[in-house]
Amino acid sequence: MELELRHLRTIRTIAEAGSLTRAATLLGLAQPALSAQLRRIERALGGALFERGRHGVRATALGELVLERTRIVLPAVSELQQEAARFARTRQEPERLRLGGTHGPLLGALVDRLAEAVPGATVTTRASWSERELAGLLAEGRLDFALAGTCGAAAPPDATHLVWREIAVDPVFVMLPAGHPLAASAEVELSALAGEDWAVVPGDGCFADCFTAACARAGFAARRMYETDTASCVHLVQVGRAVGLCRATFPTTPGIITLPLAGTPLVWRHVLGWHPAAQAPDTAATVLAEARSAHAGAAARSDSYAHWLAGNDLPTGA
Repeated sequence: MELELRHLRTIRTIAEAGSLTRAATLLGLAQPALSAQLRRIERALGGALFERGRHGVRATALGELVLERTRIVLPAVSELQQEAARFARTRQEPERLRLGGTHGPLLGALVDRLAEAVPGATVTTRASWSERELAGLLAEGRLDFALAGTCGAAAPPDATHLVWREIAVDPVFVMLPAGHPLAASAEVELSALAGEDWAVVPGDGCFADCFTAACARAGFAARRMYETDTASCVHLVQVGRAVGLCRATFPTTPGIITLPLAGTPLVWRHVLGWHPAAQAPDTAATVLAEARSAHAGAAARSDSYAHWLAGNDLPTGA
């Protein structure tokens, strides 16, 4: 494994937090995932960076060496990014908006709205299932804005250096094949799906852990989990191979019924991110407003979500 800037930021966060538990919270990761990442970093650097004890972690001699270099490297890279952004803004070129996103329908709707809001701009997109990859592209200046999401109140990636603003918070719905015995229900208890296989899209946040915990609270452990792209998830549900998890704004799809989970055990927070040194405030405000409008339009087109909203309060992200 080659050492990357995000690895240095992880090491710095662990040292500043003083414990893996607090660092995992700050980074928006589950603690086991952070521990595994730290082990990979330590293998790449040739030794342990932290000593673990009852009261937290303490840097080893090697860890102190790495932290000393990190205090030089990270500010230098940040300064380079800011200088490059300032230089780029002085060049007389047609306006360009490079967008990234993990949510295809919302990203497409945002592109559509920006065509009218910023008619002279050239808009390009890049899709990724990894919120952390998108955050890295923002930090490196290779994207201007990124549409991402977090599970509940989890922090977006690299929230220390990037600006993240909330677009909306949605309940997580379940996708059932139209012929499923529960398809005619107004809502579905998670426990009623204990015997099902599941289909979800990939991600590197804590959603999988949150789903596992929700299933445990409902009294079961999920069976087989298919983690694949949206089209494959839809197919698996349509043919009855699995039930799926989706945002409440999931578009109407033949052969599939989307229903709320009783008690809203899972919520998804849509966020828009950018690097503060690379974007003018008015541009960021325009893109954020259009992203919120794009989400509102998607919500209005979803009959199941509109029905849910008529009898429920919007989630808070907590």
